[in-house]
Amino acid sequence: MIVAIDGPAGSGKTTVAQKLSEKLNFSYLDTGATYRTLTYAALEEGLDLSREVELAALADSLDLRLEGEKVYLRGADISRQIRTPLIDKNISQVAALKRVREVMRQKQRAMAQGKDCVVEGRDITTVVFPDSDFKFYLDADQKVRAQRRIDQMKGGEEKIDCEEIEKDLIKRDKADLSREVGSLKLSEDARYIDTTSLSIEGVVDKLFSIIKGKPQSEETKESSNEGKR
Repeated sequence: MIVAIDGPAGSGKTTVAQKLSEKLNFSYLDTGATYRTLTYAALEEGLDLSREVELAALADSLDLRLEGEKVYLRGADISRQIRTPLIDKNISQVAALKRVREVMRQKQRAMAQGKDCVVEGRDITTVVFPDSDFKFYLDADQKVRAQRRIDQMKGGEEKIDCEEIEKDLIKRDKADLSREVGSLKLSEDARYIDTTSLSIEGVVDKLFSIIKGKPQSEETKESSNEGKR
């Protein structure tokens, strides 16, 4: 079974997908992490991020392994390195390249093959796994999403520039929505979930109930509005 989750940055989809996969006892695949890893690798090698053929070749040879939340490149844990403002600034340019997306799409499908898996990203419900068993689109108010990104980066080694992060979020939204290949879209058969005023637990419970075909209990509904981020 494939549970597909799309949505813009800061909508909560990564944390929700992680916790939902645990609750379902499914594997978890963050496709955004694959593009982050490719961006990181390209920057490390000093590649021109506009060179589509070279980046597609790098993507094809990428020694990448995902284990839950952990991301490994050539055996080294780079989970923290790919969650920095530098990667945020450059990932949209890499992810917009058609040949790159074709290569990465095959890698992503191979990672989920033969598994019960919760997969999240930008074009999972529309392109990567269009025949998913369940499709969800998570969204939230732009200011709330920006604050979530800031909170997510706190505790890291790099200094946080809140204004710059908000600008980058707006830039990424525009790039994700307007790119010709793999753009962020609300699939007609996906359930739209506004997470602006919901707790992570509330969103997870809502999705879990839908998947299991159970009506959401009053207790779950109440918890959805508590613990706001």
